[in-house]
Amino acid sequence: MIMIARALTIAGSDSGGGAGIQADIKTFQELGVFGMSAITAITAQNTLGVQGVYPLDTKALEQQITSVADDLGVDAVKTGMLFDEERIRLVAEKIQFYNWKNVVVDPVMIAKGGASLLTDNSVDAMIKELLPLAMVATPNIPEAEAITGRSIRTMDDRKKAAEDFLKMGVGSVVIKGGHGDGSTATVDLYFDGVNYTYLEYPRVDTKNTHGTGCSFASAITAELAKGTPLVEAIKRAKQFIHHAIKYSLPLGGGHGPTHHGALRQFKDDNLEVGKVWQEPKATN
Repeated sequence: MIMIARALTIAGSDSGGGAGIQADIKTFQELGVFGMSAITAITAQNTLGVQGVYPLDTKALEQQITSVADDLGVDAVKTGMLFDEERIRLVAEKIQFYNWKNVVVDPVMIAKGGASLLTDNSVDAMIKELLPLAMVATPNIPEAEAITGRSIRTMDDRKKAAEDFLKMGVGSVVIKGGHGDGSTATVDLYFDGVNYTYLEYPRVDTKNTHGTGCSFASAITAELAKGTPLVEAIKRAKQFIHHAIKYSLPLGGGHGPTHHGALRQFKDDNLEVGKVWQEPKATN
């Protein structure tokens, strides 16, 4: 009998295939994990932007999660676009009911083209209901600003925001550096309450970055499902998404998708290796 790790994504559908559950399932497959999904909303979307968002009935969302969990089982779960307060609360309740621990929360708020993917009254529900259940959260800088209410311009700002996340009850946090001002490199900051870990990779000069946040979070989820320790899971996910961006796909007229098969397809190339280093949190 073949055994395989199982990962569930609870997120929106991207008709363009670059983000959302489509990106998550592609990532799971590439990393050797059996992927499953519970769809929160259907979007009409392409590389130019989001043309429509159509949330599914909450009963449909609840039944999808229950059907997967009761029969197939879940080793790790990732949440993405949850749309509103009602669906956030439902997802949090199901995570608690099934006692899932390998939980990755990607607090999706805004699409690559600028369209809002979360209703205005939902941030408070995310902070109070969902984030305390996360083993790790993966906000980008604008999302971290919206959640913490803190302006983030420097690495020190990011470190303070990371501390804010842990005060909210999050197990750990990766504040991604793609929106930072580094011209030659991107640096992601991981904080577990004890150490700051910096993950630096060369910045890729491309507009084709649609789905990077979804894919990074789902790569962490896939590794956790396989039993990879969290810090190593984040390192592997960073390598995965760097190569997906480096060999991104020039499809459509806007922000094209990343290439989920890049790490496998170009594994024999002389690819850049990122730098990772740690420093302990200063004690007062």
